[in-house]
Amino acid sequence: MIEVEQLRKAYGQLVAVDQATFTARPGEIFGLLGPNGAGKSTTLGCICGLLTPTSGSIRVLGHDLVNDGARARRATGVAPQEIALYEELSARENLDYWGSVQGLTGKRLKQRVDEVLAMIGLEDRAKEPVKKFSGGMKRRLNFGAAIVHEPKVLLLDEPTVGVDPQSRVRLLEMVRAQAGAGTCVLYTTHYMEEAEALCDRLAIMDHGRLISQGTLVELRALLGERDLLRLTGSFPEGPVRAALAREEGVEVLGFEGGQLRLSMAEASARLPRLFTALAEAGAEVRGTTLTQPNLESLFIKLTGKELRE
Repeated sequence: MIEVEQLRKAYGQLVAVDQATFTARPGEIFGLLGPNGAGKSTTLGCICGLLTPTSGSIRVLGHDLVNDGARARRATGVAPQEIALYEELSARENLDYWGSVQGLTGKRLKQRVDEVLAMIGLEDRAKEPVKKFSGGMKRRLNFGAAIVHEPKVLLLDEPTVGVDPQSRVRLLEMVRAQAGAGTCVLYTTHYMEEAEALCDRLAIMDHGRLISQGTLVELRALLGERDLLRLTGSFPEGPVRAALAREEGVEVLGFEGGQLRLSMAEASARLPRLFTALAEAGAEVRGTTLTQPNLESLFIKLTGKELRE
């Protein structure tokens, strides 16, 4: 349903998205995972037609965004990261407005507004102005405005940022329900646990580039059975690198003065030998964190940094 090929978006010398290529299918939740500033929102902005690509092509339901953008946009729902609601209007009035913008009228519009209010759990607050809502309620209504016209493609940009745990759970359930009904969902997030729990396929994005993509199983296979070891302390770089080079199967992922990140198989069993080698190299280990293979360790392996950085 979404076909992105060699997408590039530049602002002068700043390249926000660099040669991104991926597809997303009906009934699938396709995740774009990356830190703030990775290019996720810019990618969504190009797909929904808000931004014009510098180069590359985008097709939604077979419609080219440049040559047939109107038909593509009619089939698309968007929940932007910034809340797109009118604070002085009620929840019902906001849904009425966004439904009418997408071509709904009369009984069908009223029916869909009623259905969405029930779905997002705001029936009892339907007549209240949005300015009285909590952040979680606004996020749910923002989601409702994106689906009121029953789009076949749904673009969600960090839809759970800043929400309470109860609203987060409800939002994730609603996203799964949309995909279960056959909607193609493109979901951006910087929350590792959300990506692992929600997405059928993922693309890891950093500095505007898609650096890896696939199912969770396929992505985890890139790590094999290697663990992530994060050490804090004092590490003289030259002697430490030389010592680690003599340890079979130890890969240095990051080396920033007070922190050393390593990847290796069976790390827990090898800690005593590793600590001895580091001590002989003049290092002082003050803290140790061992992580089993997961998306976080893959992200660090691919980028050399943690997602939250």
